[in-house]
Amino acid sequence: MKRIARFHKVSMEQFAVAMREEYPEYAEEGIRDAYEAIRLPGRATKGSAGYDFYSPFAFSLAPGASVKVPTGIRAEMEEDWVLKLYPRSGLGCKYRLQLNNTVGIIDSDYFYSDNEGHIMAKITNDSQEGKTVEIRAGEGFMQGIFLEYGITVDDDASGIRNGGFGSTTRR
Repeated sequence: MKRIARFHKVSMEQFAVAMREEYPEYAEEGIRDAYEAIRLPGRATKGSAGYDFYSPFAFSLAPGASVKVPTGIRAEMEEDWVLKLYPRSGLGCKYRLQLNNTVGIIDSDYFYSDNEGHIMAKITNDSQEGKTVEIRAGEGFMQGIFLEYGITVDDDASGIRNGGFGSTTRR
């Protein structure tokens, strides 16, 4: 098994910026408590491919509702690797929980962005049965899998990333 990556927490300052933007109702103490409770992603078993991402705070999602979750996590990985993010299987089956971009793609150079490579997850409860998703603080809601990738023989990409969602196409 290749060991090609390491998870880190973003700084308290970066986490606070994201929380204030998405959750203005949180007081500074609540933001600090959520930050201190952040768990680095981990695999549940030796045979697990996916690293579970844990919510730093509790949230509910009614059918059709969406939420953007600042995970407080960044991923440092070798070049030629990507971290792909998916909802946890059980939540997808029970509630049709979905990432709004279908699959999150975290490139190796995202780690160096101005936002410290802070991984955010915008998710939707697409339940057709009227079920509300309840995620407790510290509960796994998403999983990430590292994959190696290749490039074309005539590739000459030389751009430098600085940003998150959609930033590589803004030139």
